Amino acid sequence: MLEPFRAIVDGDEPAPPGARAPDAEELSRALQVLLKGQVIYSNTPGIGRSYELARHYAPFFTDYFACLGYQLAVSHRDQMVSLTLPADSARHDIVAERLRKDETLVLLSLRLAYEEGVRDHRISTDGVVECTTDDLVETIRTAARSDPPDEARLIEILRLFSRRGGLRMGERDRSERITPVSVLPGILVLASDGWLERIQAWAESADPSE
Repeated sequence: MLEPFRAIVDGDEPAPPGARAPDAEELSRALQVLLKGQVIYSNTPGIGRSYELARHYAPFFTDYFACLGYQLAVSHRDQMVSLTLPADSARHDIVAERLRKDETLVLLSLRLAYEEGVRDHRISTDGVVECTTDDLVETIRTAARSDPPDEARLIEILRLFSRRGGLRMGERDRSERITPVSVLPGILVLASDGWLERIQAWAESADPSE
């Protein structure tokens, strides 16, 4: 992959319209940002030109991450670039980490909140569904029939998934003790259909006494 990398840095590949070609440090940073974040957007703070470079040089990024077993997806509608793995591949991303029970429940509630927003036509033109921490707590109680994490732990878990591009958090209402949550299209990457199927299969095979 050194040759394509060097071609971009040297300007042998056309630069983004109206912009300069990235230098080696900037291109390396874009690769690292995407690998770390898994899902990035045009307005993700603190990533510089990473989104722009990943979208413009998509063939290079696609080939680079294919070497790691990832598939690059560019969604122009959602202004999102994401990394996924084939369903039958060994996973080492966030959904392959040994998530705790409360983390799994929160991720499931976020996916459900997104699906309900789409179903009820509450999704914005940017592909965002708005909800609150209270909505997520209620979903865990009713849909998962489980005790939700306390507020501090819930915020900690939401920040984890926020760093991966699944959501954005608003400013907490101190009187109501509610935090607005914008569920982003990236939740479909973090809580993919394949992951949901594995969770369902595990739940159906689990010992009810456990």
